[in-house]
Amino acid sequence: MDQIGTRIQELITIYGLKIIAAIVILIVGCIVAKWIRSVFGRLLRKRNVDEILVSFVVSLTYWAIIAFVIIAALGQLGVQTASFIAVVGAAGLAIGLALQGSLANFAAGVLMIIFKPFKVGDYIEAGGTAGTVEGIGIFTTELKSPDNRKIIIPNAKVTSDCITNYSAKEERRVDIVAGVSYKDDLDKVRKVLEGILAEDDRILKEPAPTIGVVELGDSSVNFVVRPWVKTADYWNVYFATQEKIKKRFDAEGISIPFPQQDVYVHNA
Repeated sequence: MDQIGTRIQELITIYGLKIIAAIVILIVGCIVAKWIRSVFGRLLRKRNVDEILVSFVVSLTYWAIIAFVIIAALGQLGVQTASFIAVVGAAGLAIGLALQGSLANFAAGVLMIIFKPFKVGDYIEAGGTAGTVEGIGIFTTELKSPDNRKIIIPNAKVTSDCITNYSAKEERRVDIVAGVSYKDDLDKVRKVLEGILAEDDRILKEPAPTIGVVELGDSSVNFVVRPWVKTADYWNVYFATQEKIKKRFDAEGISIPFPQQDVYVHNA
C-alpha cells in the first residue's frame, strides 16, 4: 500500500505540474494573442488600411496564435504533436486544393484592398463589363451598370486583365470628330467650333482645347474637337457639344456630308 500511495503521489506531482503548466500556457497565450490582435489592428488602422482587410488579417493572426498556444499546451502534457501538425497540414492542403478558385478570388481581393486601383463610387471597366463600384469584398466586387443592373464579378476576374478607372482623375478629355464638306471654309469651321467651346463654362481653359483637321476622308474633311472637362461633367458636355455642333453648323450654312460621319468618343 505504501508503494501504491507513493506512486500516486509521484504521478500527481509529475502530471499535476504538467497540467498546471499547460493551463498557464493557455491563459498566458490567450492574453498575448489578444494583445497582439489589438496592437496589430491599431497599426494597420494608422496606415489607413481598409477596415475589411484589417478585420480579416487581425482575426487570422489571432487564431493562428491560439492554434500555436494549443499545440504548445498539448506538448506540455506529453501529447505527440508532430502527427497532429501533419494531419492539420494535410487537411489544410486538401481544403486549399478544393477551394483554389475561392482562394484566388480572396488573394485578388486582398491585393485590391491594399493597392486600391479603384474605390467605391468610381466608374470602372473590368472583367469584361463596366459600371459604378458599389462594394469591394474579399471574394467579389459589386458594380451598378448605367441601366441600374447589379453586377457581381469574382475578384480574380477583375485583376486578371486591364482595369480602366474613368473616375481616377479629376479631369478628362472629350474626343469628338465632326465631318464637314470639302467645299466649306475650314477657317470658318474652326471659328465656329472655337465659339461653341468658348461659350460653355464647363470646358476648362487649361489644358486648352484642341481643334484640328484629323482626316481628309472620302466624302468629308474631319475635324477633331478635344476639350478638357471635370470628370463629373464628361457626359453632359459630350452630349451637349455634339448637339451644339449640329445646330450651329445648320445656322452657319456649313454642310455635314450625308451619310454623316460617326461622332465618337475615344477614351485616351
